[in-house]
Amino acid sequence: MTATELWLVRHGESTANIQATESQRALLEVIPVEHRDADVPLSDTGVRQAEALGSWLAANAGGPVPTAIWSSPYLRAQQTLAVALGVSGLERSFLVDERLRDRELGILDTLTSHGVDQRYPEEAARRRWLGKFYYRPPGGEAWTDVALRVRSFLRDVDEGEASGPILVAAHDAVVLVFLYLCLGWSEQELLAFASNNTVLNASITRLTRQPGERFWTLETFSHDNHLEAVGAPVTEHAGDTDVQPR
Repeated sequence: MTATELWLVRHGESTANIQATESQRALLEVIPVEHRDADVPLSDTGVRQAEALGSWLAANAGGPVPTAIWSSPYLRAQQTLAVALGVSGLERSFLVDERLRDRELGILDTLTSHGVDQRYPEEAARRRWLGKFYYRPPGGEAWTDVALRVRSFLRDVDEGEASGPILVAAHDAVVLVFLYLCLGWSEQELLAFASNNTVLNASITRLTRQPGERFWTLETFSHDNHLEAVGAPVTEHAGDTDVQPR
């Protein structure tokens, strides 16, 4: 039996989201983060967004509820799920899988785009030449590397026993790579979509498929009505630009 529904959730707003956005606007070279990427916590707004996600799960408890729940190992994703499940009242636990972690940026970690141009001009030029999809910063990952991780995760999902909705809490780049693989997109289709669409914090992207089919159908992208319904702020921080911690 294979899963026929995926709910992809981006973590709530993190403290690094705020710092990265402010640093970009101020044309700083370095984002003054206080934690390594794996340990970045939710902001106060991010906690409110996670609570709104929990209210949405509670409201949908009469319908299909997740039969399996997975999280990135990064703190902000685990916090989002822990808060949401606590509010929802659903007696569900979640599993942590390192394949769902955010894209690793290597030597570009904590730098703004301006900082990369100033400190690593050769890398900036190499990225422009190779393109976002294939560019791998030294010590980091290309989007193709993230795709290998997600492809492996999806294979395990297909071989598992979960038949109802599967909930995954991860990061903007990871959600976009799920779409790339599940919808059978090309590099150009993925990058075109990513350039015009942002995965909002604590948003829900829903995919479905018929039993036995390889590819999925995108039902809802970056759904945020649950945030507006309870007055939680909707935050739109920049997507994967190779240089921003998320």
